[in-house]
Amino acid sequence: MRDDAITARRAWLNARERRPEDPLFPNRLERPLSRDSLAPLVGKYVALARRRCPAFADQHITPHVLRNSAAMALLQRGVERTVIALWLGHESVETTQIYRHADMRMTARALAQTANVDVAPGRYRPDDELLAFLTGL
Repeated sequence: MRDDAITARRAWLNARERRPEDPLFPNRLERPLSRDSLAPLVGKYVALARRRCPAFADQHITPHVLRNSAAMALLQRGVERTVIALWLGHESVETTQIYRHADMRMTARALAQTANVDVAPGRYRPDDELLAFLTGL
């Protein structure tokens, strides 16, 4: 976990009188945040971020996108799929397989390890003729 996230989490926990069974992020009734209560909060802060950073203007950002982004970041840092599945509450480890397919860098690294010795490593770059053919489809 990032140092700034750890510091923020410690400050949040120290600011509240909590019992171990209390939710980390409670709603106004001191119950765990639900999906329905989290979506408007994310929307509110995405709108604020868009005002400060125009690059977010065309980005589709939802709680689900943030969840998937967190899972991808964990996977890229070498966290085992079983840990990610438990953290996300997936019923099966196989559910996290989709993140492995979605990450081109991980795919490229895997392919580089299995590359034919007669082929120069690197990413495939189609020539103009093939691109023109595919564009015409």
